[in-house]
Amino acid sequence: MSHSHTADLSSAGVSIWLDDLSRRSLESGQLSRLVREHDVVGVTTNPTIFAAALADGDAYRAAIDQCVARGLSVAETIRDLTVADVTAACDVFADVYAASRGRDGRVSLEVDPGLAHDSQGTIEQARDLWKRIDRPNAMIKIPATEAGLEAIAAVVSEGISVNVTLIFNVVRYRQVLHAYYAGIERARAAGRSIAGIHSVASVFVSRVDTEVDARLTSVGTDEALSLRGRAGIANARLTHEIFSNMMETERLKYLHARGAQPQRLLWASTGVKNAELLQDTAYVDELVTPNTVNTMPLATLEAFADHGLPASDRVSPAYLEANQVWNALDALGIQYSDVMSQLEDEGLAKFEASWKELVKTVTLAMQVAQ
Repeated sequence: MSHSHTADLSSAGVSIWLDDLSRRSLESGQLSRLVREHDVVGVTTNPTIFAAALADGDAYRAAIDQCVARGLSVAETIRDLTVADVTAACDVFADVYAASRGRDGRVSLEVDPGLAHDSQGTIEQARDLWKRIDRPNAMIKIPATEAGLEAIAAVVSEGISVNVTLIFNVVRYRQVLHAYYAGIERARAAGRSIAGIHSVASVFVSRVDTEVDARLTSVGTDEALSLRGRAGIANARLTHEIFSNMMETERLKYLHARGAQPQRLLWASTGVKNAELLQDTAYVDELVTPNTVNTMPLATLEAFADHGLPASDRVSPAYLEANQVWNALDALGIQYSDVMSQLEDEGLAKFEASWKELVKTVTLAMQVAQ
């Protein structure tokens, strides 16, 4: 039986995806339990998550021993282990995928962060991951860099479902939307069925507050301090305003009428970083609106199941307020473009650092196995 709070959230049109995956959660049945009891209908992963999972040597020891015996390199071992976990998770969500007609039941695996500025390398690895996983409910995560935009359009045109990650600012989000629908148009032109191609655009929330709040604290005035904890939610709402407007354009209406699936917004980075300013469920409570996804760390999911607010649309009615928040920030000298540029650069750096940590963890495990 599902929990009333998460069932309420799902009924409000928010798909609950878990931002976590490990072999232990798969083998212990924890993931299946979350599907049954907490209305989880998808999973997202990244190098940080896999580094943490692979640090659990017991869960992966036999698999790593096999990789060493096969003579695989560290990079090949990482790919072998992560693809195996994602494939198994796809199978856990197979019924959800079928019941939702492909809308949910999705499991995402990210291309190597080192390819963030390499369009062709991203395209080739996305193809390879899609082929290796060989499940229709997989999604390949591609960062929303300049190079990533062309890669997104290219792989979507080949029928690969994509989770576009590392989106911070509304300008880049608009470009992501165009890239996805350009891929859909190319697929149609090539005679490919577009009904089964799905995509989400992952907009990061808490990291915006972390950066803006630090700047507000430096300003130090009462007005500045009163704006802390508001930028991330406001930015997400502004992004949704663009989504709503774009869905009404003739181009997108035309494509949707011919079978294209809307690219849903996904709220990412929804674990609250500053508990003194925000309720631990704030990035779920305040971003409820139909036809969206919220990917939550386990702690946030459990907190929402315990004491989340009743689900009602708190996004669409708040567009004006969101604009006012960023106008007030601008008046204090906190410029939107500067904040977002820094966040994208730092986001890529963090992904690369996580990848290096993952490589280090697997290298050590392979050395023990030899």
